[in-house]
Amino acid sequence: MTTPLSADAMKRAAAQAVLEFVSHGMRLGLGTGSTAAHFVDLLGARVREGLEVIGVPTSERTRMQAEGLGIKLSTLDETPELDLTVDGADEFDASLRLIKGGGGALLREKIVAAASKRMFVVADATKEVETLGAFPLPVEVDRFGARSTRLHIEGVARGLGLEGPIMLRMSAPETPYLTDGGHYIYDCAFGAIDAPETLAERLQAIPGVVDHGLFIGLATAIFVAGRDGVRIVGDVTGGGL
Repeated sequence: MTTPLSADAMKRAAAQAVLEFVSHGMRLGLGTGSTAAHFVDLLGARVREGLEVIGVPTSERTRMQAEGLGIKLSTLDETPELDLTVDGADEFDASLRLIKGGGGALLREKIVAAASKRMFVVADATKEVETLGAFPLPVEVDRFGARSTRLHIEGVARGLGLEGPIMLRMSAPETPYLTDGGHYIYDCAFGAIDAPETLAERLQAIPGVVDHGLFIGLATAIFVAGRDGVRIVGDVTGGGL
């Protein structure tokens, strides 16, 4: 009898499958979170074997991990165009739309993904949904006027028939979580989001909203690991700056 793979083992299997598309000299965006960490770990092993790549990390956490593994790093100012970004997702659907930001790095993740010819997402099968929204949508906001911005977020959601608690993310009791950019995050438990494109557009128009965790039109392929192996949703050759 075959022992079922754990969620962690499935993530690593998907990360290993993505690594097959990494070649010598590539400029890589390195994502943030437990799934992306598997890819960075495996990439570090390949670098020790002689693979030469340049990585642009999406968070200080990823930067520290990659540095410890000997991966050569750069910034988007030094390397403004990337070949491939590899990242995880908190949720995805069949149209390659994502919810990201559970790890608190959504702004930098989105900037790096937008600078890449392709974005490969590494995920286990539990992250696949028919309709986005089971995972609370993170919205990154400027600290100035954050409570007012929250009211605007509520209004936008209400206009689209979305309701649910909007909670300020905390790092400790009475201590709000701060992103690497020094911003707050509101986690919005709206439930099913039937019109993610419209919600994304309206959230982005709110003064005070820095960005949101809806990643639309960025992922070119999703590597989904399940009990039967890794399958690919999307096009591994698609995309381009």
